[in-house]
Amino acid sequence: MLSVEDHRRPFPLPRPFNLARHVLFGNGADPGKMALSVLKATGSERWSFAMLRAAALARGAALLAAGLKPGDRLLLRLANTTDFPLTFLGAIAAGIVPVPTAAALTKDEIQRIAAVLGPAAVLAAPGIALPDGPRVITVEELPDTAPLPGFRETNADDAAYIVFTSGTSGTPVGVIHAHRAILARRLMFDGWYGLTPSDRVLHAGAFNWTYTLGTGLLDPWTMGATALIPAPDVGIEHLPLLLRRHGASIFAAAPGVFRRLLRQPDLSLPDLRHGLSAGEKLSDSLRDRWRDTVGCDLHEAFGQSEISTFISGAPTRPAPPNALGYPQPGRAVAILGDDGPVPRGETGEIAVHRSDPGIMLGYIGDARPRLDGDWFRTGDAGIMSHDGAIHYVGRMDDVLTAGGFRISPIEIEDAMCLFPGLAEAAAVDHALDAETTVVALHYAADAPLDAAQLRAHAAAHLAQHKIPRLFIHHLHLPRNVNGKLLRRGLRAANEAGS
Repeated sequence: MLSVEDHRRPFPLPRPFNLARHVLFGNGADPGKMALSVLKATGSERWSFAMLRAAALARGAALLAAGLKPGDRLLLRLANTTDFPLTFLGAIAAGIVPVPTAAALTKDEIQRIAAVLGPAAVLAAPGIALPDGPRVITVEELPDTAPLPGFRETNADDAAYIVFTSGTSGTPVGVIHAHRAILARRLMFDGWYGLTPSDRVLHAGAFNWTYTLGTGLLDPWTMGATALIPAPDVGIEHLPLLLRRHGASIFAAAPGVFRRLLRQPDLSLPDLRHGLSAGEKLSDSLRDRWRDTVGCDLHEAFGQSEISTFISGAPTRPAPPNALGYPQPGRAVAILGDDGPVPRGETGEIAVHRSDPGIMLGYIGDARPRLDGDWFRTGDAGIMSHDGAIHYVGRMDDVLTAGGFRISPIEIEDAMCLFPGLAEAAAVDHALDAETTVVALHYAADAPLDAAQLRAHAAAHLAQHKIPRLFIHHLHLPRNVNGKLLRRGLRAANEAGS
């Protein structure tokens, strides 16, 4: 049997179709219902659906009054405040294409993005690094105008927003998403979230992280549920109390947040049905510790900037051990080799059918071909089991080779994280010389661990060809601003001889 799971169903694309209208008014939520609460250590900032709708339409009108035109690209340099989602939805309502970026980016980093993007303007908040060149509009300079009388009559295949990701050469790459992307996100409601209108979803990330933007804001609002977002000054130690105080029923975060929460003294969360994890691979050991401590499951989702999540576990169909989960209902997913789908149980490249409404329109700043016939290749390696579950192997260029075997770094890392005192691990290729490459395990711990004991632990849990030859200690492993492990940086440091 070939590794293809085809759950496609027809996706009629209405004309006209505007993402912001779908999010704000397609849910049928009572105008007085709470749409958003920004949680502070003491108190909260509350927005009803009526307030949210009016403010987003007013922001769209203000952007037009400031001289922006439908189709213009607007680079967002905003802090972690409600200005961010209001501007994002307001711009889309007006037909302007917003480009969210992390406030933590430096001037050099945002300058590179602006050079690729060529924005019509930058909308800025105080204290955020700005590029030189494009017109800058501050939030305070936006005119006070009446809300838009209606939404721009865009089509489902028109550009709605752009997100940036890292290019293979280090050059930023813009990913252009269509208005129809919001329709694909509905497949996550049952395929990952178990989301209902009565849910209160707390996301631990910043507004301007695309994981927070989608899972923490757009999706709850599309369903008519309530979004809960911690204020910027809320620390990890405040989250258990806020989850209890505000009755959060779903909690979304990156694995690192769940790991840090497990160190907190009181994790009694009586209203929490389950947690949602994305952003990097969730280890089975972390999932088990959370379940044993909190009493509910963590459901993981896998995706990327070009399509968002499309493989996940869900309350109605949890992921099997060591698996990411299953293709979400409505998705067509395959594991491809050079000549098409490979047999189930074999390693190949994870791919999504080009008919999926969540697939990007294209790139800015990168001409990489990603469509292979009817399939969009993700660049991630995986294995499809006989029941259709997907097991993650790593990036295609992260897959290790030793003794003629292809090895998943995730498999090695999960086994080694069971060693007492080892907080996290990263398995990478390590060139001993021009002709010899071995597997090295970079690990984080408070102090260097005994290499002989690490090797004995590996031998007890891994086949001989998977046992790391080198064990390299770090206080912390390198991660990007969103907490993703940077294996490539560890490999590059090795190649540089550092």
